[in-house]
Amino acid sequence: MTIFEAIIQGIIQGATEFLPVSSSGHLSISKHLFGIELPGILFDIMLHLGTLVAVVFVYRQLIWRLIKEFGSLCVDIAHRNFKWSEMNHDRRLLFMLAIGLLPLFLLFLPIPGTGLDIKGLSDLLGSDSDILVEGLALLATSALLFAGIHANKRVKETHRRKDRSGRVITSSGRKKIHTVDAICIGVTQCLAAVFPGLSRSGSTLSVGLLRGINQQTALDYSFVLGIPSIAAAALVSLLDMGDQAGAVGAGPLIAGIVTSAVVGFLAIKLLKWIVTTNKLRIFAFYTLIAGGIVTILGIVEHIVGKNLFTGLPL
Repeated sequence: MTIFEAIIQGIIQGATEFLPVSSSGHLSISKHLFGIELPGILFDIMLHLGTLVAVVFVYRQLIWRLIKEFGSLCVDIAHRNFKWSEMNHDRRLLFMLAIGLLPLFLLFLPIPGTGLDIKGLSDLLGSDSDILVEGLALLATSALLFAGIHANKRVKETHRRKDRSGRVITSSGRKKIHTVDAICIGVTQCLAAVFPGLSRSGSTLSVGLLRGINQQTALDYSFVLGIPSIAAAALVSLLDMGDQAGAVGAGPLIAGIVTSAVVGFLAIKLLKWIVTTNKLRIFAFYTLIAGGIVTILGIVEHIVGKNLFTGLPL
C-alpha cells in the first residue's frame, strides 16, 4: 500500500465512521474497487484508532465528567451511600454505557460447525472479495434510518433551545436513556460490528429514535458508546500486529491514522449539524442508492465469477 492509497482510505474511514453510512462497508468496497489486498484487518483497525482520537477530542468535556463521576461512584459504593433512584445524569449515563457495552461479548461466542467465533466471521466478511454482503447491509442501514426518522416525527415530547447564533431549534423525544434502550442499542452495535455495510452510528442512532429518544441524546450516546469498543478492537490488533504491520508499512499506517482523525473530527461536526437541522434523510437515501448499486454489482460478479473492476476471480 502506498501513502496516497492510505490517505484515500483514511478519508473514507474518517468521513464514514461517524456519518451514518458505514465505514467498514465503504472501506471494504473501496478495496474491492481498487484491488487493494492486505493481510488481516490491522490497517482498518488503525484507521478506527484515528477516528477514536477525533471522537475523544470532540467529547473530551463529557468524558472528563464521566471519569470524575466514576471516581465519585466508587467512593459512594465504598461508603454504602449509593442509591439507584438518586443518580444524577452523568452517573446514570455511566451505567447505561456499561449496559450498552455488554452485548459486545456476544462477538466471542463460537459458531457451531465453523471453527469461528462471531468476531472471526465479521473479520472474514470484511476481508473477502465479495461485496454482496456490503450491499445488503447498506440497504438494511437505509431501512433503519427511514424507520428512525419516521418514529422521531411521531414523538410528542418536544424541546426547544437556542443555538449559538440565537436561532430557536426544536427537537422531540425524551432525553433520559433507560435500561431497555441501552440493551437494544448495544445489541444493534454488536450486529453492526459483524456486518460490513451496517452503519454503527446510523443503526444505533436509528434504534434510539425508534425507542423515542431525542435525536441529539441518541447521537451523543451512540458516539460515546463507540469509544470503548473501538479502543478495545484497536488494543487487540496492537497486541497481535505480527507481520501485518510490516506488510502495510509505517508511512502508510501513520498517514492513514492522521487523515482519519482529521476527517473524522470534521464528520462529527457535520453530523451534529445535520441532526439539529433534521436533514438525516439525506443519508437514508444515500445508503438506499449505494446499497442497491453495490448489491446489483455483487450479484453480477457472482454470476460472472470475477471482480468487475480488477478482473480478478472472486
